[in-house]
Amino acid sequence: MGYATSAAVMLLAGIGIPILAALNASLGRHLGSPASAAVVLFIVAFCAALVTALVTGPAPLARFATAPREGFLAGFFVAFYVLSITWVAPYFGVGNAVIFVLLGQMISFAVIDHFGLFGAAQHGLSLVRAGGIALMALGVVLTLKG
Repeated sequence: MGYATSAAVMLLAGIGIPILAALNASLGRHLGSPASAAVVLFIVAFCAALVTALVTGPAPLARFATAPREGFLAGFFVAFYVLSITWVAPYFGVGNAVIFVLLGQMISFAVIDHFGLFGAAQHGLSLVRAGGIALMALGVVLTLKG
């Protein structure tokens, strides 16, 4: 996959995050339970991922038993994100919630890339990256005051 295609896919994923937050928060309000809304979301997500895995070739699923166990922690992070955004967004606002998610992502990516954690390519924390994170933090403050 080329750079432009990768960037476009991730841009679409980024566009989807606030939509996911708003839709699931609405579902949580309707159901009267953010946790129940998260369960529905994960059932739909599981079905979509399963169909995709089966269509693209199910053979890699056979390596599940030998996968590094720490990789399974990603599921907890997804669950935490979905539960927290579903719970918080109706009261805090989708925009405010997503802005703090973005700030957290910027901090996390900087640490992961700097140390090359979890097999990621190592890219030291440059002044440009640190400045970008600082500008993002300033953007959070300005957005909250607006």
